[in-house]
Amino acid sequence: MDLLTLLLLAVGLSMDAFAVAICKGLAVHRLTWRESSVVGAWFGGFQALMPFLGYVLGRQFETYINRIAPWVAFVLLGLIGLNMLKDAFAKDGEEESSCGLSGKEMFPLAVATSIDALAVGVTFACVPVAVLKGMGGFFNTAAGCLIIGVTTFLWSAAGVKIGNLFGCRYKNRAEAAGGLILLFLGVKILLQGL
Repeated sequence: MDLLTLLLLAVGLSMDAFAVAICKGLAVHRLTWRESSVVGAWFGGFQALMPFLGYVLGRQFETYINRIAPWVAFVLLGLIGLNMLKDAFAKDGEEESSCGLSGKEMFPLAVATSIDALAVGVTFACVPVAVLKGMGGFFNTAAGCLIIGVTTFLWSAAGVKIGNLFGCRYKNRAEAAGGLILLFLGVKILLQGL
């Protein structure tokens, strides 16, 4: 997986967190840099951690899945993308937005928005990340996870600000865009593997 593909993947993965951050921003009356940074750090941190955990799990089963790696990546990214599209077109009004930034409120949101990144991390064992030339798989994967985390941090911090300015108007569009990006990446990986 090259740098451009990884960046597209990072943007796609960050859309769930971006959508939730928009709703967090809606609930913040007087937004400061601190609120944006806290939301970005929670979401970015988990989006960096989860694919690494997925990679470690995927490496355990690497010998079994190497032959079907493109199909595994296609299925995982496809399912994640379709789920994001389904969520984007689901009825609104069931979500409650809250401006709480405590660990008790942010931890479940960070885990929920990064579960798809865990599955993507499994694909890293099948489709190696190649962003650092001359470095091994572990360092490339760590760099890839860091890129995903930083991308999510930036999108989430921006989402809080956008939510504060415009409300939840663009939440569904962001999730739909993320789902489409992940579907596109799944098809691309499958075609390259074939």
